[in-house]
Amino acid sequence: YGYRRVQVWLKATYNLHFNHKRIQRLMGELGIKAIIRRKRPYYGKKEAYVISDNHLNRDFQASKPNEKWVTDITYLIFNGQRLYLSAIKDLYNNEIVAYEISRRNDLKLVLDTLKKARKKRNVKGILLHSDQGFQYTSRQYNQLLKKYQMKASMSRKGNCWDNACIESFFSHFKSECFHLYSFRTADEVKFAVRKYIHFYNHQRFQKKLNNLSPYKYRTQVA
Repeated sequence: YGYRRVQVWLKATYNLHFNHKRIQRLMGELGIKAIIRRKRPYYGKKEAYVISDNHLNRDFQASKPNEKWVTDITYLIFNGQRLYLSAIKDLYNNEIVAYEISRRNDLKLVLDTLKKARKKRNVKGILLHSDQGFQYTSRQYNQLLKKYQMKASMSRKGNCWDNACIESFFSHFKSECFHLYSFRTADEVKFAVRKYIHFYNHQRFQKKLNNLSPYKYRTQVA
C-alpha cells in the first residue's frame, strides 16, 4: 500500500485518523515503500476465426451487477514451470466472478472458466468482452455464449487497451502476491491464487468503490 491507501486502511480498520503527509513521512523514515506494478508486455494475437464487434468500446462502467464482464488469460512462471490463469471480472464492482488454472493455455481452460461463472450467476444477457485470442474466437466458445444467451464483445486486434481492466487485476495479483514469493510447486501457486482472489474480492478496498471491497460494494450498494 502507498501512504494514501494506508491512511484509508487505518481509518477503516482501527478508526485511527492521521494526516496523509504524516503517514508519508513516517513511511519514508521507516523505509516502507509501496510496491510499484510492472507493466505487462503485450504480444500479438493469432489470426481470428469468429470475430465479434467491440461492443464494450472501452466503456468500463456498469450500472448493475452482471451487466458487463471482461475475461482474459495470463501466465504464471515459477521454478521452471508455467501455469495459465483464466479469470472473469464483473465491471460493476471489479469482482472476480470465476477463475480456472491449468498447465495448458487451451480452449478447455476458457470454457471451464465460463461454465464455473454460469454456476454462480445468472448470465443471461451479459456482455462478455475478451481479446481476439484463439480460444475466444473459436466456434465452440461462441456457441457456448449463444447457448447461455450472452453477448460477445472483442478488442480490436493488437490493441491491449481495449481490455485494460482485466489486465489491471492480473497486474495487481502479480505485484502484490505472485512476484513476492518463490513458489516450488503448482499446488503452492494455486493456493496463493485462491487466497489472493478471496482477499481481493472480500477485503481489498478500492477508491472507485467508495473505499469498499468488491463484495461489500455489491452487497451494500447494489
